[in-house]
Formats: sequence, C-alpha cells, structure tokens
Amino acid sequence: MKKGLLVFLLVIGASLQQGVFLKAQNVEAREEILPNGMKLLLIERHESPVITAGWVARVGSVNERPGITGISHLFEHMMFKGTTTIGTSDNAKGMEIQGRQDEIRARMEEEYTALRLRLRKGEIRGSIYDPENMTPRLKELRGQLEELFKEEKEFIVKDELDHIYTSQGASGLNAGTTNDQTLYFISLPANKLELWFWLESDRLLNPVFREFYSERDVVREERRLRVESTPTGLADEAFDAMFWQSSPYSWPVIGWTSDVESINREQAQQYFDTYYAPDNIAAVIVGDFDPDKTLELAKEYFGRIPRGKTPPPQMITVEVDQVGEKRFKAEVDTNTRVILRYHTPPFNHADNFPLQLMTDSLAGRTGRLYKALVEEKELISGEPRVALNELKYGGYFEVSTEVKEGVTPQAVEAAILEELEKLKKEPLGERELQRLKNNLLANSVKQLQTNFYLVLQVLFYESLDSWKYINESPRKYQDVTADQVMKVADQYITGNNLNVGYYLRKEGANTEIPEELAGLPAELRTQVMQQASMISQLDDREKLEGALAQSEQMKGQVPPEIAPAMDYMIKVIKTRLEELDGTNGGKTADTPEGE
Repeated sequence: MKKGLLVFLLVIGASLQQGVFLKAQNVEAREEILPNGMKLLLIERHESPVITAGWVARVGSVNERPGITGISHLFEHMMFKGTTTIGTSDNAKGMEIQGRQDEIRARMEEEYTALRLRLRKGEIRGSIYDPENMTPRLKELRGQLEELFKEEKEFIVKDELDHIYTSQGASGLNAGTTNDQTLYFISLPANKLELWFWLESDRLLNPVFREFYSERDVVREERRLRVESTPTGLADEAFDAMFWQSSPYSWPVIGWTSDVESINREQAQQYFDTYYAPDNIAAVIVGDFDPDKTLELAKEYFGRIPRGKTPPPQMITVEVDQVGEKRFKAEVDTNTRVILRYHTPPFNHADNFPLQLMTDSLAGRTGRLYKALVEEKELISGEPRVALNELKYGGYFEVSTEVKEGVTPQAVEAAILEELEKLKKEPLGERELQRLKNNLLANSVKQLQTNFYLVLQVLFYESLDSWKYINESPRKYQDVTADQVMKVADQYITGNNLNVGYYLRKEGANTEIPEELAGLPAELRTQVMQQASMISQLDDREKLEGALAQSEQMKGQVPPEIAPAMDYMIKVIKTRLEELDGTNGGKTADTPEGE
C-alpha cells in the first residue's frame, strides 16, 4: 500500500470490519454498466468543487490458494509501480531488464526446489530463504539479480503516479487489501476528473510490474513489522488458522512468507488477467461533477479496457460446520486477553440483522458486558470489544477483553458466557431494542457525511454483494424483533461453535499503556500500539510525512471514538520525524513501505 496506509488500516478496521455499518439515509447513485462489464456508480454532491473517486477489484486473500498466499496484497503494491508511460524513463529498456530478472529468478527457483527437498530430509534447518542455507550457486544468482535491480532503477521514475496527482491538487492516494477485496481511492479537485480517468484506466490497461522481486522483499519486511514484531501478530494468525477449518480465510491477507518469497511475475500476470479485468471491477465517484459528461469520460477511458477472457473462478470451498469447541493458548507481550469467537453467516444473510442488534446490546460502555464485567464484577480492564464481522463467504461474532490484574482468564470467560446465555432466555426489552436500532441509525448518518467514507462504503458493499445494502439495510434492522434476537443467539452461541483464545502475558512483557489510549477498547488500543510500533521502526521520511499529512487530513472525518487513536498516531509520527532529524534524515532508497 502507498504511504498513509497505517491510517487506512486503522479507519477500515474500526469503521467497517467491526460491523457497525447500518445506513440511515437514502443514497442516490446512478448505476451504469460499460460494454466491457465494468460497473460505474455516480453519486452527486455539489457542496464543494471536489470529488472522491475509487474502484474495487473483487479479489482478496480468500481468492488465493496455497502456494500464492499474499499475492492479492503483493499485487496492490504492484499497481503503484507505473505503466508503459508512467514511472519510467525508458520502458523498453526496463522491460528488457525485467526479462533478464525473470530468467535468473527461474534458475534460482531450481536451487530453492533442491533446498526444499533437503529441508524435508532434515539436512538443513529453518527456512530455505535463510542466508545460512544459501548455496554458492544461489549466492551467485542472487548477486546477479541484485545487480539487475540496480540497473532497473536507472530507468524508474519513482512514485511518478503520486507526484502527478499531488501536482494537480489531489490528495490521499491510497489502497487497501482485505480478505475479500482490493480498493484504490483518491480525492481531487472536480476539474481534474478526466485526469483520474486517464491515470486509473492506464493503470488497468498498461500495467508494468516494476521492481517485482525486490518488492517481495518489501512485503516480507512489512510482514515482519506488522506481524512478527508486534505483541499479538503471530498469535492472531494462529488463532485465525484454528478458527477457519476449510475456508481460505484461514491464511493471513499478507500471506505466508514461503509463498510470498516464491511468487513470480508470470503468476502475477495471470492473476491480473483474471481478477483485474473490467468485468470484475466497480468504480464509484462521489462529489461535484456532471453525470452525463462523466459517463462519456468513463466510456472513453475505462471503455478501452478489454473484457476479461476468463471469468474469475467461483468460490467452491465453504466453511464446514464446527463439530466441537476449540481452544487456543499463547504467551504474548501484552496484558492477558480472552477471546470468544463463534461462526456466523456471510454478509447480508438474513440472520445477521438480529445478530448485529444482539452484538450491539453487549458492546460499548452502555452495553451489557461492560456493566457486568467492569462495573459489577470488576473482571476486565476497560471496554470489551464486541463485533460481528461479515465477510463475503462467512463471518464471526467475537468478544475480546483485557483481563484485569489478579483475575484469571477462566473467570472472565465464564462471566462472558453467562451474559451470552441470558440473551437466549431473556428477550431484549422493547425500549432497549428500539434504542439499539436508533443508535445504529444515528451512527449511519454520521458515516455518510463525508465523500471519503461514502466512497469506501460503496466500494466495500459492492464488492461483497451490492452497494444497495446502504439503502436496504435500515428497514431490515427496523423489522428485527426481540424473538429473532433470541433465536439467533440460541442458534449460533453454542458450545460446539465456540472458539476460545487465551493470550497470556509473557513474563517480563512491557504492558505500559499510553495515557492517550487508556479510554479505548483493548482491541483497538492494541491495534493502535502495534501501528505505533511499526512507525517507530520506519526510516523513510517521505513515507512518514505522507502518513502524517493523511492522518491530519482525516482527523476530522473519523468517528469520535477513534479520534484519540488518530491524535496518538499523529503524535507518534511527529516524534519519529524528530528522531530522524537527529540522525541521517531518513533513508530514501529501498525502504519498505508500510502496507
């Protein structure tokens, strides 16, 4: 992902993935399907002469397979590397060098194949990619490849796409990969709409996967920062892998290291041809524009992209029914936490509407869990995180809490289960149920006020099912009855469907909580602190400044509950920049981007 990704992940995680996304007002969108199958959604807002635009490829980690996990996220990086005309001073020369890189990488793969056999026989230890396992021939080939990396850079115009946009007043160029989709978006002056059509259609029509093999190294470093060097990253991956038995949601979006290391440019091209075809993409424009002229621009620019030759494969494998309780225990460098997770249906399933209201009855400082576990029993520290996560092909309900000092995780688990059991036997009161519905409606109004959030939500829902969920869901929530809430609680909150995670504080772990984050839910606080840890290790001034600019731009747009997190992130970025001022001013070449 481009600079500012840290902020994007924080906002997406808190605003969309937690399930609080009921929409309370009617969104009027003009829907057009271009001859090549691309969907275009036009939403007029003439309050100011700006637009926010984006597009989504209906592909994420769920569409991958063992051997190429992480390719969706890797490819997101590739989409910022330029085209035949952007990002290069001599494309022909650059392509010739890339061809030589592919030849060397193919010979390196022969060496890696031999190392895999030696690893299976126990003749070497660790990873086949560890430096100590590198054969003399592999070292020679690696050296040749690195020389070609240097040669390729001579013909690369770094970050030219970003520079073109910013020189014309645009801001917030960014992207994100999730389990189910890959999104690209930006805000720009209304009179630069044609520029957006030209640049984005060029990205889809004439992509060039520059720095492909070196970018895999960037992703590997990103994985180290985001997962391996964070307090709970590896534990979270292991818990997810336990939770999903048959579904491809079991592997992380960033992929397994062994797979990312082995993906080649040919596989990337096949991936692009399959999933980045226009008939697998939807674009949305929100803001001040003329719809008829915009449609003509879409036909002129996006219309020149040929329809895909092969439709994306259907998702065949579904998650099997869980047949018994599963338990996971790990030691982590943070305060002890307890997680309870249950399988639930995929996005827009009828049962998710009462499940969301059940979730909201437990969540927040006015929810049942806070009252029971914090105010009455004093078992947990701070607000519990309660979420319904609706994915395209499955979902889950989760409670995550931070255990108070001196309290056992078993006691917290038992107290949570006690509150969940009440939902099966005692219907929500009429006033409580209506309050929950009203809160959802009120939150939905706030989330539709800015063009940025509206674009993200339209892209998000359109990739899962349909953007019309924005308009259709309020009525479905209003129709939910207390009996329906009891029914879904009884159906999904069962022992055979239960997954329990104990994250036990490792001896000597640093569990100090920044004062600014003390009031945040433990789960969100952990996410923010992990992001802050990543920032503290970044040395690239340009990327840090980009993250700072986007953070400050988005500060006034985030929900109030996230504002302290945004303030803290801004403070951390500024501190890191000040630290770099006292050293070498930051690295400028080959420094890994944050995802």
